[in-house]
Amino acid sequence: MEAFEFPLPPTKAEQEAIAEALSDTDALIEALEQLLSKKRHVKQGAMQVLLTGKKRLPGFSGEWKTRPMVRVAPLQRGFDLPTSKLRHGPYPVVYSNGVLNHHAAFQVKGPGVITGRSGTIGTVTFVEENFWPHNTSLWVTSFESNHPKYVYYLYTQIGLDRFATGSGVPTLNRNDVHAFKVRLPPSFEEQATIATVLSDMDAEIAALEAKLAKARQLKQGMMQELLTGRIRLV
Repeated sequence: MEAFEFPLPPTKAEQEAIAEALSDTDALIEALEQLLSKKRHVKQGAMQVLLTGKKRLPGFSGEWKTRPMVRVAPLQRGFDLPTSKLRHGPYPVVYSNGVLNHHAAFQVKGPGVITGRSGTIGTVTFVEENFWPHNTSLWVTSFESNHPKYVYYLYTQIGLDRFATGSGVPTLNRNDVHAFKVRLPPSFEEQATIATVLSDMDAEIAALEAKLAKARQLKQGMMQELLTGRIRLV
């Protein structure tokens, strides 16, 4: 085995300066990871209480109603779209695990809520624009006067993977989902307010995820430059 040679700083002081700079970056990454984990837990807790009526937001009252999901947001299988017929365009194609392509045509006007029918079960996707739900997915055909973003969070909270069947390629039977009963706020306005609270949390989480990704990229770049001598600190 041939010996691998790599450059070393000529002094202990320079080595310590490099180690300190990288350690500071590690500390930043760790702090962001901890904060992100905390924010995710807070959001999960908020969903558990806000989407079940265990906690009400200020200004709202009235008794929540119980409905089967078929009367809240019924699902339908998506549409075939062979790869050979895919033409690049502005409309998202939503598969069982989210948006993976864009097409020149759409099948459904937005906004939309889509989840996996075959393959990946449990992922729920929300799109604002017109879209093409792939045949590996199920899409909400009617929001039945409910707030679309609230329905998205409701389906996310249900945990659709509980209805998965099949050991090889998991599938989701929409009839099982349709029979599942949930509690709903008595007004569209309360649904909209809950959806806004959760959307704000999502935006904060997304911002932290972006900041964490940049910090990781920064560390990688620093290592490539500092550990090769391309950039000197002292």
